[in-house]
Amino acid sequence: QGKIQRANLDGTNVETLVWGLDTPRYIALGIPAPQTPEDTRTELVARADVNGDGTVNILDLVFVAANLDKQGENAADINADGVVNIQDLVLVAGALGQDAAAAPSWHTDALVGISTADVQGWLSQTQQVNWADPRARKGVLFLERLLAALRPQETTLLANYPNPFNPETWIPYQLAKPADVNVSIYATDGALVRTLALGHQAIGVYQSRERAAYWDGRNALGEHVASGVYFYTLTAGEFIATRRMLILK
Repeated sequence: QGKIQRANLDGTNVETLVWGLDTPRYIALGIPAPQTPEDTRTELVARADVNGDGTVNILDLVFVAANLDKQGENAADINADGVVNIQDLVLVAGALGQDAAAAPSWHTDALVGISTADVQGWLSQTQQVNWADPRARKGVLFLERLLAALRPQETTLLANYPNPFNPETWIPYQLAKPADVNVSIYATDGALVRTLALGHQAIGVYQSRERAAYWDGRNALGEHVASGVYFYTLTAGEFIATRRMLILK
């Protein structure tokens, strides 16, 4: 059995404080036990079961989405900050995505109430937040998986982000069928500034920074372009669409 002693720095005046540490040391000293990662995970999962049905699934995500922006006491306020917002949504999604190897627990009836526009909007909000919490990062990844599960019905060019920007931006899009993909960037006079050849890509949503087209604000010669309005055109098979963006320096 162990014991805890104290003494002067020179080793004199040794005094035994605690004998026989049969219980964990922090209990013997009256110190609260530190929270383990498993404790934190259990607490998160318990709070993420917002509808109280005993399991965390897509229904809980829908419940939080339905309560977004509501203030005051609310089961959907996972982090208890007084308002239901994107952070709560991502934490529930993070609980859903705890087991990266497991497939999400989809409920077809619940998914009917979620559109790709909804999930794209949530992901757009997460791009404005610095997620230091690994659980939140799992939540963002889960939302991307959810967006991919909501198979695009049509090929679409989305708004770049950030916009305005300096010097870099991401250009998201979604593909309803496989295609060779290029993003061409033009000046207002129609001059071609840069072409991003993205190769042959599968059906899916290319919205996160890891998947969207990336432009560093340089032309084909590697030179930084001037401030102003530019146009970007997505070509994917027979699909062509153009949007505008703004560089502000």
